[in-house]
This record gives sequence, structure tokens and C-alpha cells, in this order.
Amino acid sequence: MIRKDEIIHVKTLTEGAMLRNPALADRMLEELGHARTVKSNPAPKNVVSIGNTVTYRDEATGQTNTVTLVYPEHADILRNRISIMTPVGVALFGLSVGAASYCDTRSDQRRLLTVIDVVPPSENESDNPL
Repeated sequence: MIRKDEIIHVKTLTEGAMLRNPALADRMLEELGHARTVKSNPAPKNVVSIGNTVTYRDEATGQTNTVTLVYPEHADILRNRISIMTPVGVALFGLSVGAASYCDTRSDQRRLLTVIDVVPPSENESDNPL
């Protein structure tokens, strides 16, 4: 599920990525094509959307990670803020708790990522990740 207000921004980012990283852009377009659009703002609390903190498991390694999904201009790996336009970001975007999607790594490995938990941004968060 993807909020309608996010789709336009994500499509614009994807078009810009076509020259720099066509495989990633194609993957995002594939995911957008499968996504169900929701009007609600915010999206349902159990769905990964921009600004949410997501805990996911790499099924190949069993390792869990917690990241906040953001637009590229707000990405900061030191603060665990990953861009939607990364392989992990593309894989997680729009998934609900319990759902899984694959991620192709830079070393050409395919990993299955399963969403364990989704936490929406706090209403009183002073450092907005968006």
C-alpha cells in the first residue's frame, strides 16, 4: 500500500534514477505497479511508508535491522535513515508487517527481507525525517 501523496514524489525520483541506476528504477516501477494506493494520510500504521521506522529481517542471515525510510535528500546512514531509492528502501516501501520482498545487493546477491515491525513517526518528534 502506498499513499497517493507519496506516489508522485516517488515516480519523479524513479524517473531521475533511470539514467544513474536503471535496474533500481525498474525495480521501483515494478513495485509501484503492484502497489495498492490508499488515500489515508497517514497510511495504515502497519505499512512501510516515508518517515516510518522499520525493523526487518534478512532471511538469508537471520540478522535484523531497524531503519527509518526517507526521501534521498534526508538519508543519513549514521542515523539509520535510508533512502527510498536504495535497494533496501525499494524492497521495504509499501510492505505491511509480516510481508516480505527481495532486495538485490551491490554484490549481486538476492536477499529476502521480511518486515517485523513498523513504527510511524512520533507526533512530537522534533527532528522530522522527512
